[in-house]
Amino acid sequence: MTDGITWLAEPKCVDFSGHSVLMSRDVTPGELVSRIAASAFDTPYAPYTPRPVGELTGRQVNELLDDLCGDVRDGLALRHGRDGDWSFAVCHGGWMGELVGRAAVSRGGVHLFHLEYEEENGKPVPPYFAYYHDDRFRCGFNLHLDHSWGYDGVDGDPEWVRRIEPLLSAAGLPDENADPELVHRTALDVLGQVFGLSLPRQRIVEGTLDAVVLEEAD
Repeated sequence: MTDGITWLAEPKCVDFSGHSVLMSRDVTPGELVSRIAASAFDTPYAPYTPRPVGELTGRQVNELLDDLCGDVRDGLALRHGRDGDWSFAVCHGGWMGELVGRAAVSRGGVHLFHLEYEEENGKPVPPYFAYYHDDRFRCGFNLHLDHSWGYDGVDGDPEWVRRIEPLLSAAGLPDENADPELVHRTALDVLGQVFGLSLPRQRIVEGTLDAVVLEEAD
């Protein structure tokens, strides 16, 4: 029995601002972190250098970013680990505006999956899923399925659209009258069926994970 990913539909289940988690079966946790630091941030200072800071809880890494940067939102950090076949990295700090080069993390044939939800944004922003492979976007969609933020069904390669959309339809989605959290959970369940995604809830939410602070390279 695995934890799956449907628990990510619970409000603020990972962090006060939401969650941003990257996953891959093709690389080790350390390699995943190195790829994110080298490729995933589109700023004049990229690439970043990951500096290990020990095993920390989510609260502890946020407090560390507060101490180092004056505000958690002004820093960047990753907690990372492995769950079965999956390597994963949980983002902390100012990741919402920074994590923009995700396709580059999948270079060299890597399959990369990204689940994010900016819950504190008042616009509001829906939860989102994206799959990248070999430096290309393969598929993705708004997990509230509510026609916001340009949602028009599953976007991406036709082969993946044909696999995912029938399963969403079979689950009764999209349904504009359904509770958004239920829609989110159901969409995550479909993704779990298609890709076999799973994340260790207790270790991410309550436990400690190896952590790195991302620093601007000299």
